[in-house]
Amino acid sequence: MDFGIMRFDPPVLTLHNLLDAADNAEKSVDSPTRKYVRDAKAMAATPVDVKELPTSYVFVVDMPGMKAGDVKVQVEDGNVLIISGERKREEENQEKEGGVKYLKMERRVGKFMRKFVLPENANVESISAAATDGVLTVTVEKLPPPEPKKPKTIQVQIA
Repeated sequence: MDFGIMRFDPPVLTLHNLLDAADNAEKSVDSPTRKYVRDAKAMAATPVDVKELPTSYVFVVDMPGMKAGDVKVQVEDGNVLIISGERKREEENQEKEGGVKYLKMERRVGKFMRKFVLPENANVESISAAATDGVLTVTVEKLPPPEPKKPKTIQVQIA
């Protein structure tokens, strides 16, 4: 009997559909958590310029309207620089008291975060951060280069 002519799905196709459904259920278990997705979006939405100078590494982040208390600069695991924070929406009291109604909101609010693995010659004990005109500048000093080892001269004895 030809199942294609009768427009009836053969049992084999139904079995394949059930197996596909089981595979899709496994994929949803393996899918990333909401926190991971939120952190990934926060990292992607925070552009940073990184410069290497002769004596330091400089990280420049645009943060217009941010207060110093809203930004954290940390070193984790000994060599991972983390720049994070949260941009909060303006007080809702203004909206209620003055009858202000937003017609459009394009400025991003929420958490942001960037992580950078510092090179071996970065001095994690000498990190400074300064915010000026909405731009955060994090400077990581470099360790001085190791002095080259002098060859050891051995006196040759004549026998």
